[in-house]
Amino acid sequence: MPFRKIYSYLNIILFVKYQEHNFPFRFLSYLKCVCFYCVSLGDNVFVHGIAATPTPLLKGLCDYVKANDIKRVTLHHLHLEGETPWTAEEFKGRIRSNSLFTGSNLRQAVNEGIADFNSCFLQEVPLLFRKGAIKLNAALIHVSPPDANGYCSLGTSVDTARAAITNADYIIAMANKHMPRTFGDGVIHSSHIDALVEDHTFPLHERHVGKGSEEERKIGAIIAENLVENGATLQMVFVKVKVFVGIGAVPDAALLALKNHKDLGIHTEMFSDGVLDLINSNVITNSKKAIHPGKLVVSFVYGSTKLYNYLHDNPLIEFGDVQWVNDPAVIRQNPKVTAINSAVEVDLTGQVVSDSVGKRFLSGFGGQVDFIRGAAVGNDGLGKPIIALPSVTKKGQSKIVPYINEGSGVVTTRSHVHYVVTEYGIAQLWGKNMRQRAYELIKIAHPSQREFLEKAAFARLKVYERKAVEYG
Repeated sequence: MPFRKIYSYLNIILFVKYQEHNFPFRFLSYLKCVCFYCVSLGDNVFVHGIAATPTPLLKGLCDYVKANDIKRVTLHHLHLEGETPWTAEEFKGRIRSNSLFTGSNLRQAVNEGIADFNSCFLQEVPLLFRKGAIKLNAALIHVSPPDANGYCSLGTSVDTARAAITNADYIIAMANKHMPRTFGDGVIHSSHIDALVEDHTFPLHERHVGKGSEEERKIGAIIAENLVENGATLQMVFVKVKVFVGIGAVPDAALLALKNHKDLGIHTEMFSDGVLDLINSNVITNSKKAIHPGKLVVSFVYGSTKLYNYLHDNPLIEFGDVQWVNDPAVIRQNPKVTAINSAVEVDLTGQVVSDSVGKRFLSGFGGQVDFIRGAAVGNDGLGKPIIALPSVTKKGQSKIVPYINEGSGVVTTRSHVHYVVTEYGIAQLWGKNMRQRAYELIKIAHPSQREFLEKAAFARLKVYERKAVEYG
């Protein structure tokens, strides 16, 4: 009998003993040394990500692969938090990342060819597993401990993990009392897990939000005051530049400016602590939503322990498979969908770069296009797809550019973009021709960059200069 079959049988016996004799939840903790025996030459291994990154399991996998001289193991994942020891020279030829969304801890490895970047719409990542484009041999996940009926929860990150655990040959899980038990698509019974290891000493990864810059706060206020209506359904990217490619505190700043709004809803790929005050003050009620009215719909979260505690056993938070959450056909059914996303740069025709800087990869597609499209084609015709970014970089370089930088990839096309917002105002691009778009974008560029952009617009699009007074 192959070892994998023996191992699965052993796991079933141990699980039954745990159920029948009500042992403390330690039935597999002494088997940490063997829980990776299902991983072998050339295997594809999914890794749970973001706040749910199972760091102890990753360390154990690295130790096991090194000790047993296993080659060509590929890790498939979204952004992972924590250290990435497998990018060291000693793991060359042994373990390699295939990153479907890259964070700061893997950017250097990706750009040096030590790890790979896989460009894919976030909504379609589960299809890679379901259709067999990526055949998963194993999945490493981070779950809540089994309840009285033996059910665990994927907790903070259902996203692509749901598809992974339903398509991987073997599931290796770390159970942790710090992982909140959440409602929705993230439920898995212990009997479906091949190796279940407890570790209650490891805290979940957290995101701590700063106040943001003055420019970011201005952008947030402009969006809240001009583009978010009462009863709107929001999608916002609550991320920091050093983790993903984001706009720092802009989404949180927008939330702070929404205190006087009414009956807002949330249907988003992710959220963070910024929503808590608005929920507690009844600004976010989700009462007007068409999809899961009364509930906040999300695919994964990333925030503080306070947020994770709020999620625990909270039936008002519905975690969904990202293939469904990010489906434009689902998104469009909600009222006044307002999608707020970020960018690295926007050219004078409205092309949006958000996953790279020149030839360097920074992050990934994420759900930007999914929600931009869902908002644009909203059933009620009242959706607002928004791209928000500061007008200049920290070095003073314009983020509104004549041409995108050489090597940069367009994530959101010029045809998708309706609104672009900087601290200087709102450019409305939908329905505008290329010359009109250039005028709109120059108006919201940094004043020190407008003359340069006017000249570039004339050279590229034959746009004639306007008087400075027209820019306000």
